[in-house]
Amino acid sequence: MKNTNNITEFFLLGLSQDEQLEKVCFVLFLFFYITIVLGNLLIIVTIKSSDHLRSPMYFFLRYLSFVDICYSSVTAPKLISDFLVDRKSISFEGCIVQLFLVHLLGGTEIFILTVMAYDRYIAICKPLHYTTIMNKQRCSWMMVASWAGGFLHSIVQTLLTTQLDFCGPNVIDHFFCDVLPLLKLSCSDTYAVGIIVVANSGMISLISFIVLVVSYLVILVTLRTHSSKGRLKALSTCASHITVVTIFFGPCIFIYLRPSTTFPEDKMVAVFYTIFTPMLNPLIYTLRNEEVKNAMRKLYSRKLNLGGK
Repeated sequence: MKNTNNITEFFLLGLSQDEQLEKVCFVLFLFFYITIVLGNLLIIVTIKSSDHLRSPMYFFLRYLSFVDICYSSVTAPKLISDFLVDRKSISFEGCIVQLFLVHLLGGTEIFILTVMAYDRYIAICKPLHYTTIMNKQRCSWMMVASWAGGFLHSIVQTLLTTQLDFCGPNVIDHFFCDVLPLLKLSCSDTYAVGIIVVANSGMISLISFIVLVVSYLVILVTLRTHSSKGRLKALSTCASHITVVTIFFGPCIFIYLRPSTTFPEDKMVAVFYTIFTPMLNPLIYTLRNEEVKNAMRKLYSRKLNLGGK
């Protein structure tokens, strides 16, 4: 890990420098983080304990919830604790580790969402071949590929960043360590690195988003031949996925699909894909999914019965 200029730590400006506002943000984001952990844990426990939620869609949803907990945990606890201190510092090594984990988990989430769209496409457009195509082994390999894709994406970003020279300025105008704010601090020639970041993060986000949009358009066209009941059920599931995709991919494309420049609004936009999406996923997937809601009711009833004995 390169650190030729003896930069031992960075200082994060965070979301605000107003002390009163920071106290409000502390309570608000603590609530958000607790909601993320409990909501996604509830989905994991519900899917694992229910015999009716064994389809590939729920297999992927369980892992999406796990990734969401990990993803938010990389940034949220640090952000929350920084609301209570004046000196928002992070070590050089800690900064690099945070950058790696943010892109590992963010990249993995992108690929899982893409796989989930493929699963819905097969289920709706090729229902007779669904169980053959989306068998247990193939689903497992898709999940491994999602993690591998996230790792390759992240390791490229991380290795490029560790090769940069930092000549003194070490104040990051963000609430976590990311590539673009670090490029702004570097005294190296960052043009080539900036292009690679756009090609890596930006194009992965854009291409995945286009694939997702096209797959859902094909699904919507196919649904015209289904019965009204089947159409409503499929539309409900797809609407959940489209909502998640829009909230997650929109900010990612805005941040990464542009030259290596930063704007003051970037850190507020980043809140959407690091905090809001992991928090909204459980609500979106449960409120619009009768099978999950029924499984949760059964799980709750089971706990009550066990507690009453």
